[in-house]
Amino acid sequence: MNLLLPMIALSIGTFAFRLLGPMLRSRLTISPRVERIGDVGVAVIFTALIATSALVVGKQFGGFALPAGVLVAAVLAWRRAPFVAIVVAAAATTAALRWVGVA
Repeated sequence: MNLLLPMIALSIGTFAFRLLGPMLRSRLTISPRVERIGDVGVAVIFTALIATSALVVGKQFGGFALPAGVLVAAVLAWRRAPFVAIVVAAAATTAALRWVGVA
């Protein structure tokens, strides 16, 4: 019962944002500077999420195999490889490095 009220409030808020977004898009004008800041903010948050996921497992350093797999995935994504190939190559790189003892 403790989580029911916040869950209902978040679902109503999410629905309201999704409903009002397209309706207000034509009425509000956002300056190019604010749009650029929003784009850069998304990139910074995404990079921070990748860095923390790739470098830390629990509260300790995750080893070198995981960042190497993320690096392989980043290079393949930059080269516009298919998503399945990116995931398989990153997982294979991480698994192979862990198999040979690079943790």
